[in-house]
This record gives sequence, structure tokens and C-alpha cells, in this order.
Amino acid sequence: MKKRANSRKMLYRSVLATAIAAALAGPTVTWAQTADAALRGKATAGADITARNVATGVTRRTKAGADGTYELVGLAPGTYKVDAGIGTETAVTLTVASTATLDLVAGAAAPTGSLEDITVKAARLVEVKTSEIANTVSLQQIETIPQLTRNFLEFADTVPGVVFSVDSSGNTSLRGGAMNNSSVNVYIDGVGQKNYVKEGGVSGQFFSQGNPFPQLSVGEYKVITSNYKAEYDQVSSAAVIAQTKSGTNEFHGEVFGLYTKDSMRAETPSELAAGKKTPSNDKEYGVAFGGPIIQDHLHFFVNYEAKRYTTPVTVTPGVTGLNAFLPADVAAQFGPGSLPFTENLYFGKLDWELSDYDRIDLSLKLRKEDQIQNIGVAQAASSSIDTKNNDERWDLRWQHSADRWFNEVLLTYQDSYNQPSARSLGNGAVYTAQLQNDQTIVDTGPASPGATQNKGQRGPGIQDDLTFSNLNWMGVHTVKMGVKFQQVTLTAQDSENNNPQFYYDVTPAGTAPNPYKAQFANPVPGLNPVARSKGQQFGVYIQDDWAQNDKLTWNLGVRWDYEKTPSYLNYKTPANVIAALNAPNPDPSAPAGQTYAQALALGGVNVNDYISTGNNRKANLGEIQPRLGFSFDFNADQRHVLFGGYGRSYDRDLYDYLELEQTKAALPTSTVFFNNVPERPCTPSPTCVPWDPKYLNGIQNLQALLTTSNTGNEVDLINNNLKAPYSDQFSVGIHNRVADWNTTATVARILSHDGFAFTLGNRYPSGAFWMNGGQPWGNGVPGFGALIIGNNGIETKTTEILLSAEKPYTEASGWGATIAYTFTDAVQNRDINEHYSFDEETIHQYPFITSNAVSKHRLVATGTLKGPWGTLFAGKLTLATPIPVDGIACYGATFPNGSGCIPKSGIAPETFGFRSFDMQVTKSFDLPAGQSISLRVDVLNLFNYYNYSDSIVNWGGGGVANPNPVRYNPTGNITGVTRTLRASVNYKF
Repeated sequence: MKKRANSRKMLYRSVLATAIAAALAGPTVTWAQTADAALRGKATAGADITARNVATGVTRRTKAGADGTYELVGLAPGTYKVDAGIGTETAVTLTVASTATLDLVAGAAAPTGSLEDITVKAARLVEVKTSEIANTVSLQQIETIPQLTRNFLEFADTVPGVVFSVDSSGNTSLRGGAMNNSSVNVYIDGVGQKNYVKEGGVSGQFFSQGNPFPQLSVGEYKVITSNYKAEYDQVSSAAVIAQTKSGTNEFHGEVFGLYTKDSMRAETPSELAAGKKTPSNDKEYGVAFGGPIIQDHLHFFVNYEAKRYTTPVTVTPGVTGLNAFLPADVAAQFGPGSLPFTENLYFGKLDWELSDYDRIDLSLKLRKEDQIQNIGVAQAASSSIDTKNNDERWDLRWQHSADRWFNEVLLTYQDSYNQPSARSLGNGAVYTAQLQNDQTIVDTGPASPGATQNKGQRGPGIQDDLTFSNLNWMGVHTVKMGVKFQQVTLTAQDSENNNPQFYYDVTPAGTAPNPYKAQFANPVPGLNPVARSKGQQFGVYIQDDWAQNDKLTWNLGVRWDYEKTPSYLNYKTPANVIAALNAPNPDPSAPAGQTYAQALALGGVNVNDYISTGNNRKANLGEIQPRLGFSFDFNADQRHVLFGGYGRSYDRDLYDYLELEQTKAALPTSTVFFNNVPERPCTPSPTCVPWDPKYLNGIQNLQALLTTSNTGNEVDLINNNLKAPYSDQFSVGIHNRVADWNTTATVARILSHDGFAFTLGNRYPSGAFWMNGGQPWGNGVPGFGALIIGNNGIETKTTEILLSAEKPYTEASGWGATIAYTFTDAVQNRDINEHYSFDEETIHQYPFITSNAVSKHRLVATGTLKGPWGTLFAGKLTLATPIPVDGIACYGATFPNGSGCIPKSGIAPETFGFRSFDMQVTKSFDLPAGQSISLRVDVLNLFNYYNYSDSIVNWGGGGVANPNPVRYNPTGNITGVTRTLRASVNYKF
């Protein structure tokens, strides 16, 4: 016995030493994020433990240690018959990405009867001995709770600290805490779906009405809001871990259809004001089918789902009060409009159980979308775009289990791209409020050159995760370690050589007959406007879940990430740009002999921090991320568990930002001013010319003004020492089980750092950024245009109180409920949805103001009730206080830094910023041979609350700030929908 214990100690120490050595040895790895479950507990010493999945026949085995402890890892979520000898047989349901505790005691009742009987009687084990702040969304919730989008992520907002939103254009997004949606990650069957190029967090979710994955393919998922374990990478706010469905030993299928149209919904505020509805309809349909190819060994599952939407939207002015002074044909473009959208989703999966110890599965996901976008606030339908959005992913996995260890090898391939383009060609017209800092009133005509883009990611990856379980040394350890390598080709095209934009002043005197400036693409010969980079991502982690005794568990982990983006690291600043930066300052007021770089230095900008030689940029080696946590089970019965922890988690800089040095140099946006406007005098030059109507007759006439120079061409430079954004997460909370209710109360503190922002690098000869209330926009790089510099610096500071309660639905009780309340106190030094920050000298000079990411108070409650005659009722209540509006306040005051404006936050005075009560009733009919058909009616936003999303802002005037600057636009766009009736049918066989 002693010899065996000593050998386990040696094994544990050797594993730990090996993992540490691997972590220190090389930048060749990151980690996998498993969706599998684990089962641990105590049984008779030396007992053979068997767990058999009742649906698929998959069997896993292990042996209890000398002290009776056992652990089974790598179990697919589902219902299992677990057996440790005569009298210990029991049935349990394991949830996704969890470690459940089950003591196998002789005398437990053995489940008998059909699969359905076993599934009903099986206890659903809830993970409480963890430091993670997390909740699980069950399949029962997915199938019954009212839903607007059939996006499976919509149910994530039943977890405190998470918000799923549908904007006025129908686009969906997921946000964790007060951070932007790019900081989330979704792991499907352990594979991260991260978007490396665009915002949105998940590939394909940048301004899309679509779903990242077909909902019928999702079994259940777990939402972790912070303090995740070391295996989770490329995330700094919420992490979603989803498990897909598999075929079983019985053939089963499902077909559904869903429909609604404009006659089945109430008017939007703008439709009510206009006196007519915009035609709209939503159609969703799909089919799923799975079963055995070889009983107990080989199974298949396939799924297809489709969306056909026409979403109503409203064109509203970006600046109010000037509509009457616009040309009649422009003013007529305000009002109701629509956004057509099409999506096709495919998923297929093969599961092959080679033996009780080996499993192979192969899966494929295809997502194809086409949608019309950019209609709404300050954007007329004439300036809209058409976007193709496709995502393809292949995953091949091999799992091997043994008595004390488990290994998983995963090969992946992804090909994802987003391609918007202007719907027409010609001249765009942008109408701006001259007296309000040139804010856009409305953008009309063909979309700008920047509307045509191509952003994508493609490439293979490999990862390996090794778990050693039931290691004894001062308690019981489960040690998991993993490596990952991805080579992903990133592509970015930011503009096209078309559609010049002409800007017109609008004042109470009317609209100027001629434009005051034009912006247009101006290609540079010999440079490629398409950036490509063969990025490499590495990482390594080790995680020790240490049950020191039956009360105290430690979750101790560390990970290290490393990423190379060659197009950023190897970029060479063009020689003519370097020469211009060091050229004499052309400003007439500059001291004799002063160079432009010297003027920048006086203003705190060292050009050498941004000039890249092709070898002076290095990938960051410092992304070490400790993940430390504990849980303490007061009575060792999982009823009252105190937990807490600290973790650091790095995300990444989006390629959409990093590539701008190259694409802006190759196809810059040039600006030419016209000196025929008395209120806008400028000195004649290649970028200040008399107005001539010929400029409306082809972009080449504008480009001809700058053919012999780079005058007017924007220069984008990024700091040579760029870092990745990260968050530090602290929390303490308690899990309680009271009767049938599982409750959690948590306090979390999240500090995020190093968010990316572009600022204006221009400076006056004195180094000043402000002079006479103005910025040095006219003091660009000699021979070029404005200098735009990229740096780290956006920060958020968030404190949350998270309260949740769940009574799981059971057939015996006939009802279930969830309650999630979130209190958020958050500040930020820049609107987290903006990466351009031109209103202050540097990003660090922006003051911390109330965050516009989330509401201060948010409550989400759901309930399910089994009714008579085969009916099922379910409802969802969502209440939230108004989200603040962050803006640049200009009200006639001059601030100490010389600016006439200041970043401020305001909030509408209403009690609620969002209210909705959704409900559904389903009537099921049983058919022969185990078939059934269900008819369902959903009523969304039953009480028809208008959840306004557009605001009217008046920061004040005459040097006096308005104490109540924000109110909702009562005829503007809304979040979500008006009262809407949706009918659906579901057939199962």
C-alpha cells in the first residue's frame, strides 16, 4: 500500500515537472477547451467503475484507488448508468464542461425500464465545487423558453453578467460584463470559434442577423462569465462551451417550421408616425436526423436550418432639428425601411466508438449568409451595402482513455470570410451639421469606398490535451495539460476604388448648394491594397484541480499564449513616409529648422515608436496567465459552497486594426476641400481648390488633383511595442442548494487593460494639440495627409453583483424556473465600441465615465409549466434600466486642455430602458410508432413595450452643461421587436 502511494506521488511530481518544463521550453502551444464532463467521487477501494451512456451505449471504465476515490474524465454530457458493484447502480445526467461528484454507495436503487424511464429518473448533477462563475443552459430551456432569433446563444442572458441583444437592424450580439463583444469566445465541442479579423467575438457574428450554429445541433451549453480555468484561451469576458448532439442507438429525427409577418406584429414607432407598415416576414425551417450505423459503435447526426428574414428598420437623422433644411429628395429618405436576410446552416457528425477506450468523431459546419445592411441612424437605404458572410469548419477528434489518464487529439480547419460591397456605383452625398462639429445628419447615395471590403481567416490547427486523474498527494489531483498550434491566413481589404463622397453643410439657413469637401479612394501605384498574413498562434497550459479533502478544492492553473502576425511584425514603413516625418515642418509658424518629427516630439509623439524597419517589432512573450481559485464545501454535502478566485486572461488585437498600415498606404482615403464656402476658408493648395462641377463626373477628376504627390493621403502607423488586451478577474461567492433550488450569489471585480485605439498624431509646431479650440487637422505629415497612430490604452473598471436561482424542470414536479439579476457599476475611458479616438490628444487623456456597455440593473426570469391536455407553457421576463449614452459634449465651454468639447455620459430618465415579457404555449400530439407533432405559438413582447434604441442628445449650450442631456427618440428605432405573434410546428419521429 505504501509503495503504491509513493509511486503515485512520484508520478504526480514527474507529471508536474514535465508540464512545467514544457511550458518553459517552447512557444509551440496553446490549449483546448473541452465540452466533455467528468465524474468523481468515492466507492469501495479497488472497485471497478463503469459508466454507460444509455443513449449511445458508449462505456467508460476506471478503478477506484486504495482510498476509494475514483474519477472518469472525457465523458460526453448525457445520461449514464454508473456501476461500482452490486447495489451501487444508479443513473445520473452529466452536464456540459462540468466535474460532478457522485459517491457510489451500496443499496442505491438501480434504474430499470426503457431509455425514457432512465432519462427521467436520472439525477441531474450540478457542479458546485469550482471557482468559476458559471451556469448551464439545459436542452429543456433551449426547447421551451420563448425566443426571438433561434440563435442558441440567446439563452445565455439567463446567466447573470451576460447580455444577448438584438439591435434595431436585427443583428445579434453577446456581451460579457461591461466589455465589448469582441472579448467573448464560443467553444463548440471544444473548438474556439474566435473571429481573428473582425469584431463580434465569434466568426461570422459581426453585424449579422444569423446564427453561429444550428440550434437543433446543440445539446446544452455552459456560460462562464469570469475566472475560467487555464484551458480556455482567446477570451477576456464571457466564455460559452457548447456540446453538439450525436446520433444514438435509435433512429430519430425532427422537422420544424416557423413563420411570422407584418400582419402578425404591432407597428414600430416610425410606422405609427408614418401611418403605414413596412412589409416584413420571418421564415425559419429545418430538419435534423440521426441514428446508428453500427449499434453501440458508429453513429451519425445531420442537421440543416434556414432563415429568410425581412426586418423592418427606420432611417432617422444622426442630428435632429435640421430635417426641414434638407433638400426635399433627401428628407424623403427618412422613415421606414427593411433589411432582407438569408442564411443556410449545415452540420454533420460521425461518432465512432472503436472500443471502451477509443473514440473518433468527425464533424463539419457550413454557414452561408447574404444580407442588406447599413440602413438606420444617419444611413439612408440608398447608401446600403450587400454582405456575403460564410463560415466553414472541419473538426477531427481522437479520444483515448485509460485507467488513470485520458488524451484527446484534435485536428481543425476553418475558412471564414465577410465580404460587404456597395449596392450601387456613383457619387455619395453626406449631409452634416456645420454648427454641431460636422456630425452626420444623413448619408445618402452609393456607399463609400470603405463599404466594399474582404475580411477572412483560413487555415489548419492541431491541439492535444492530456489529463491524469486520481493522483494522490496531500489529497486527490486531476492534472490537465495541453498544447495547441494554429496557422491561420488572415486577409483584409478595406476599400475599393469607387464611389467618391461629397459633403454638404446644413444650417438653419438651408443646405449649401455645393459641397465643402470630397473624400475618395486614391490608389498608390505598386502597392497592394489587400493585406495577407500567415499568422501563427501557440500556447501551453497546465491545470490542477486539487481536492485537498472532501470540503476544500483548489483550482490552480497557468497558461501562456504567443502569437505571430507577420504582416505587422515584418512591416516596413515606406521610405517616403519616413523622409516626410523627418522633413522640415511646412507650417509657416514653425521655428526655423524645425522638423515635423520635432514638432510631434514636443507633443509627446516619438516617431521612432511607430517607424518599423521590418525587424524591430517582436511578438509579445509575456502573456503568462495565472488562474487561481478555490471552493469550500462547508458540510461536505454540496449544499453550501464558498468559492472565489483570481485570473488573468489575454485576448488578441484584431487583424482589422493591424493591417491598416498596409491597406491605408496602398489605397488611402484622400480629402479635398473646396474654398468657395466663406465659412470654411482654406489656403489654395492641391487639397484646397475651387469647386468645379466636373468633380461630380468621375472619380478620376478628383484623383487628378493629387496625381503628382501623396498630398492628402492618410498615414496610419502602429506602435512597435503593441500588446494584447487582457482582463484581471477577482471574485468571491457562495453556492447554496435549498430544497429543489440551486442559488448563487457572487461579487466580481473585472479590470480590463490595453484595448486598442487609433488617435490623431498631428501636432501644431509648438507641440500643442489644441489651439483656439481647434485640433491640428491641417498639420498632417508633410506631403501627405493626417497622421493616425495606433496604441494600447482603452480600459474598463467593473464591479458586479451576480445573483441567480434555478429550480430545474422535472416531469414529476411539472415546472421549472430561473432568475438572474445583475448589478453593474462600470466606468471606461473610451466607448468600448469605438477604436477611433480623435477627440483627445491621447487615449490616456480620456476621462473615465460611466460605461455605455450595459445597464446598471438587469433582471431575467424564466418559467416553464406543464399544462393540461398535453400543453406546455413557458415565459421570459426581461427588465433593464437604460443604457447610458457616451458622447463628446460640446456646449460652448472651453476646457483646461483647450478643447471646446469633453467626453461625457448621459442617461435617459426612464425607469426602464428595456422591458419585455415573452410567452409561448405548445400543444403536443402523440402519434403511432413513437412519433409526435407539436404546435406552438409564441407571443414576443406581449405588452408591446417600445424599447427605444435611438437617443436625442442635447449636451447644453452657452457654456452651461445640460443636467439631463439624453432622451429617447420616440419615433426612432427600437431594440428587439414590437408585440409579435409567431407560429411554429415541430414533428419528431
